[in-house]
Amino acid sequence: MDGLSRRKMLIAGGGALGALASLGAAAPARALAAWTWGPSGSIAGSGTGADPRWVWDAEADPLVASLLERGEVARVNELLRTWNRNDQPLPAGLPEDLRAFIEQARRLPSWADRAKLDRAADFTKAKGTYLLLGYGLGSGMMSTAIPGEARAVYYSKGGAAMKDRVAKTTKLGVDLHELNAYRPDGHIMVTAVKTRLVHAAVRHLLPQSPGWSSTGGGRIPISQNEILVTWHSLPTFVMRKLTEWRVPVSPAESAAFLHLWQVNAHMLGVLDEYIPASWEAADAQSRQILDPVMGPTREGVELADTLLTMASQAAGPGAPLARPLLNALTRYVAGDRVADWVAVPHEPVWDPLIRFGFPQFVALREKLIPLPLIPPIAWTLDEAIRKLMMFYLSEGKPVNIDIPDTNRPA
Repeated sequence: MDGLSRRKMLIAGGGALGALASLGAAAPARALAAWTWGPSGSIAGSGTGADPRWVWDAEADPLVASLLERGEVARVNELLRTWNRNDQPLPAGLPEDLRAFIEQARRLPSWADRAKLDRAADFTKAKGTYLLLGYGLGSGMMSTAIPGEARAVYYSKGGAAMKDRVAKTTKLGVDLHELNAYRPDGHIMVTAVKTRLVHAAVRHLLPQSPGWSSTGGGRIPISQNEILVTWHSLPTFVMRKLTEWRVPVSPAESAAFLHLWQVNAHMLGVLDEYIPASWEAADAQSRQILDPVMGPTREGVELADTLLTMASQAAGPGAPLARPLLNALTRYVAGDRVADWVAVPHEPVWDPLIRFGFPQFVALREKLIPLPLIPPIAWTLDEAIRKLMMFYLSEGKPVNIDIPDTNRPA
């Protein structure tokens, strides 16, 4: 049975109207508006115009479903743990259908621009502090206020071991922002392909979860639409924040940052007809698919508290990133609406101090950054924070992005 037929049976089994009703219950009714974003605004420039809520991954899904049904996932995971660098040959012993898929999936798209990717590395080096804050305290909290994403994380295998789950997500971000990310000695091409395989496994497994059946309607998660929702909570959100914080960004830097994420979307299996070609197109798409579906859930509140607890613990006892300060920073970066949805408390002392002090910090940093030695020092500090966070999350062990073979234990 092909992937499309399998999806039709799963959706029909729960009732198509029931699946739509579950989406409506998880988000405002306007979330179900017709898909109107045109493929002319995409990197492909054309396409079918199909609603991405009902498009998944036609290549990865049947492959991973077959691996699960054949009982080969444990052996595949063991072999793939040795595959880490972009230029590294695949390990011997992989099933031939998986090997053929990975060899194709690891290739950069024909439209990838090496000069823009190199400029994106320079942008990351110059603006790393803002990216860390935007991704960590903004995008991270937004993910817990996206009901479909919060519930998919909560009820999948990773929801029972959030520290490990966050470590794997963080690895994707860290690898994407390495200065050599898409160079032969980088890691993001490997990490993206492994993440794509994980998504395919979750799509196969999660509809079998009783918890997901009661909150997600038994529908298939991680559609092209949902990947794009998450995508917009990262680069689109962060670019808006840079503008709001009055961080100087040149047109070339802006284009390079967008291109970095366009390539990443492609590597994660998003069809080119859905990948925005410009920030204007990205903003338009985000307004249609991200803004309407955000809201509070019990699972999101629990996940947000877990994330903030881990972040405060990572800082160590008595460290400056104590929970009240972290709450205030989160509220400032993510915004009051998101913070309220995921029950981040108000901090009467820290909230006004952050609102007043952060713009002053931006102004001071931008005055200092052109000075000699300041950019490499700033990058070194940012990189140290990333590595310390990864060390804490991974407990000093290698982070392996394994294909799951079960859902969250009951």
